[in-house]
Amino acid sequence: MSLSNVELEAMSNIRIVLVETAGARNLGSVARVMKNFGLTDLWLVNPQCDRFSDEAQHMAVHAPEILENVRIVDSLPSALVGCHRAIATAGRIDEGEMKVTDPKQGLGWLMQAKVSAIVFGAEDRGLSNAEIQHCQQVMRIPVNPEYPSLNLAQAVGICCYQLQLIKESIKEHSPCHENLTSQIAQDLIESAPIDLATRADLEACYQQLEAVLLKIGYVYPHTAVHRLRKFRHIFDRANLSPSEVAMLRGILRQVNWATAHLD
Repeated sequence: MSLSNVELEAMSNIRIVLVETAGARNLGSVARVMKNFGLTDLWLVNPQCDRFSDEAQHMAVHAPEILENVRIVDSLPSALVGCHRAIATAGRIDEGEMKVTDPKQGLGWLMQAKVSAIVFGAEDRGLSNAEIQHCQQVMRIPVNPEYPSLNLAQAVGICCYQLQLIKESIKEHSPCHENLTSQIAQDLIESAPIDLATRADLEACYQQLEAVLLKIGYVYPHTAVHRLRKFRHIFDRANLSPSEVAMLRGILRQVNWATAHLD
């Protein structure tokens, strides 16, 4: 399989994750636009509406199978099990140390992983800071600053369209093409999918790290969240492999054992 085909295959492994979606019509519209662009993997975190309601089914039009095959979970980490990369969508965010990107760059980065997810928040509040921390990057769709609020299905549609543009760009500019005019295609062709640890493995490592740091007094309960956020950013930028995460967890286990056996 050529590298460009690998990247195209990655598009079929992109997961759409909706957190606490309240509108059945929005949910149906998301299913429809996903089918428009060839995406099928929809996950719902604690949904607040019925995917089988008349409103949802009516708005889905010819995509009822996407609603039927939805995966429902009770937390965002559960929705990211098996994913190697995840990008959060946000209209407004206190950027801090979290990298904020646009759809063109962010989705190009996302497609370099074997399995990845785009995460959308609830219609009335978006994603919380705690939810965003489960993703490596934040993506903002450039809109009119005087009215930045996008409908959920519109936001999903824009992202699906951008993914399609990337896919078409890769098709047009194959590795053997002499004149690569698309920077996205160039980046994707030169960057083979790497062996990334899953978000679930990283989350387990973060939880273990927090427990050890609390035990040795490096962090305290009231400072743990802020300090751990910095460690998350460091490790997420490192693109850790499964073996590297296993090594780090082995070190943490040894530290935990050593502190328990100190005089």
